[in-house]
Amino acid sequence: MFAQFRPALIMLILLTVLTGGIYPAIVTGIAQLVFPDQANGSLIEQNGKAIGSSLIGQPFADPKHFWSRPSATSPYPNNASSSGGSNQGPLNPALKEAVEGRIKALRDADPDNRAAVPVDLVTASGSGLDPHISPAAAEYQVARVARVRGFDPARVRALVAESTQGRQLGFLGEPRVNVLELNLALDRAK
Repeated sequence: MFAQFRPALIMLILLTVLTGGIYPAIVTGIAQLVFPDQANGSLIEQNGKAIGSSLIGQPFADPKHFWSRPSATSPYPNNASSSGGSNQGPLNPALKEAVEGRIKALRDADPDNRAAVPVDLVTASGSGLDPHISPAAAEYQVARVARVRGFDPARVRALVAESTQGRQLGFLGEPRVNVLELNLALDRAK
């Protein structure tokens, strides 16, 4: 029996060292050399302090900021350790109620805006952590943000245009606006 146990134990130790130590160290080293920003979480710093990541959404409720997509994570919004959608289907009354509540909050924050509310402002993404909104969702909020900040709407639109990222490689995905980066640009614009 020991004759079978010894090779199994040696293989366990060997594979543990190889797959649990050496391989992760090599992959981490390559990532640090080739993609250091992404490997370290794509952190956004302000005054030497990390204030967020360009990869994970943050909730904004102040009318002077652009608002992010809703988050379906629990127990609080944009919880990276609880990534996932709500799994509520289109016929679920809870989803309908949540969307109606979000539309009401948007309308209450900007009662003069009668434009159609972009869907990404009232529905969560599949991960619940999306840091981006569509250019249409940003445009929907321009008047409110400009009014609250006392800015010319054209100035706010220019900041949105500067913050809009195009399709990846020119054909993948859709144009998008990173909400945290846009709000930081707004705060710097004072």
